[in-house]
Amino acid sequence: MDASLTTPESSPAAPAGAADGRRPGFGTLLAVDLWERFSFFGMAAILVLYLTASEARGGLGMAPQTATAVFAAYMSLSFMAGLPGGWLADRVLGARRAVLLGGVLITCGHVVLAVPVPGTLYAGLLLVVAGTGLVKPAMAAMVAGVSGDGEGRREAAFSLFYMCIQVSALVAPVVTGLLAERVAWHLGFAAAAVGMTAGLVQFALGRRRYGEVGARPSRPVPPAEAAAMLRRAAVAAAAVGALLVAPASLGLLPLPAVLAVLGLTTVTLPFWYLRSLRRTSAPGPGPGEGRGQRRRLAGFTALMAASAAFWMIFAQSGSVLSLFAERHTDRDLLGFEIPASWFQSVHPLFVLLAAPFVARLWLRAGPRVDVPVKFAGALIAAGLSFVLMAVAARLAEHGPVGPYWLLLVYLLYSCGEIALAPAGLALAAAVAPPGSTSRLLAVNGLFGAVGVVVGGQLFRLTAVLPLAAYFLLLGCFVLAVGTAVALGTVRLRRLLGAMR
Repeated sequence: MDASLTTPESSPAAPAGAADGRRPGFGTLLAVDLWERFSFFGMAAILVLYLTASEARGGLGMAPQTATAVFAAYMSLSFMAGLPGGWLADRVLGARRAVLLGGVLITCGHVVLAVPVPGTLYAGLLLVVAGTGLVKPAMAAMVAGVSGDGEGRREAAFSLFYMCIQVSALVAPVVTGLLAERVAWHLGFAAAAVGMTAGLVQFALGRRRYGEVGARPSRPVPPAEAAAMLRRAAVAAAAVGALLVAPASLGLLPLPAVLAVLGLTTVTLPFWYLRSLRRTSAPGPGPGEGRGQRRRLAGFTALMAASAAFWMIFAQSGSVLSLFAERHTDRDLLGFEIPASWFQSVHPLFVLLAAPFVARLWLRAGPRVDVPVKFAGALIAAGLSFVLMAVAARLAEHGPVGPYWLLLVYLLYSCGEIALAPAGLALAAAVAPPGSTSRLLAVNGLFGAVGVVVGGQLFRLTAVLPLAAYFLLLGCFVLAVGTAVALGTVRLRRLLGAMR
């Protein structure tokens, strides 16, 4: 594997001890992300259910297709915000201050959502989006920084990090779902705010353990230029708020039009950004290094585009599958009706249970199971999960089906996530040009946003297609993408430089 792939020049200097196998500060970062993910997954578990609940039950009474599109827009914007957030972390704030500022914005957003005042939904969601855009790429860059250098160390660190935060994804829907569905919806949002506040406190108290990681921007912009760019960004944000958000909140602008604009922006942004990055890649120290960097970015773009199909299915867990759990699944257990939001905890539970077996499989398979193979396997598993959902939906036409259908679907794409997500993060960190680590990690998320927003818009097909046909259509498409990646592994390995 090429040295430039394992040690991006933009990575912050690791603290003392990272080179000998220890990761000072890693545990503190892990704990902070546990709380941040608690707030994220807690709200994601109840948002669509809240939007579709009748006004008599305290909800907003949206149609399922509209609520699913709103959820997809929120999720995709959370991913998209990582690009400007990553730029701010790389060039202006430094990763530490980006995490702190982003955490404050997330907390404020959840507090706004927790206040039962009409018209605050979109303002609260946008605050959470802005904060998430700062926190996620900056946190990932800090994990890369404390992990040190060496063959496979970065992917191992991301894998451990990814597995451990599933604890939050497991607990959060149980806590927020119980409060929201059985007490009050806004109380569920308040629980998410408490989780993010706890994460902020822990991050601030543990800041000395990070050494120099994230203390300063990796490639700072001159102060005058940074101030000018921030002023332009503030003007742009105000314009978007005035032209789109405020009119939509007041009912003056049709919500589908706003979602269509967001969807088009989401789909085009990552491809445009990577194309410009390939064109401007600076030559490396060795002959042909600039060409090699562009080849790696080309391979990265191809795999990320394929990963969008996986996230298209994965992100529907909080929307389409939540509605299926609520309306078409027998949730009675010894006289107790299981809250529909609790099914969101099944996926992280399977991730935690399956991770050791998948890790052992990687060790036994050795270099044969590299990044393209992992992506192909994840896509095939995701495609099969929706083919199974097509069968379940067909059976549900005659009455509620057993919960084992959803359990099997979650198991399939949990295994897919274990394969694809850590490999995608490590690949982004590895191919990043100098000074662009946080931004390329954010681009990894942008392709997730592409899948989320496309899936949210495709759900509108259920207005004219049976639910079973919808699941089958998406499942077969993702299976085809996975097969294409599997057939193209040799070409992808050449582009990436045989990265594990």
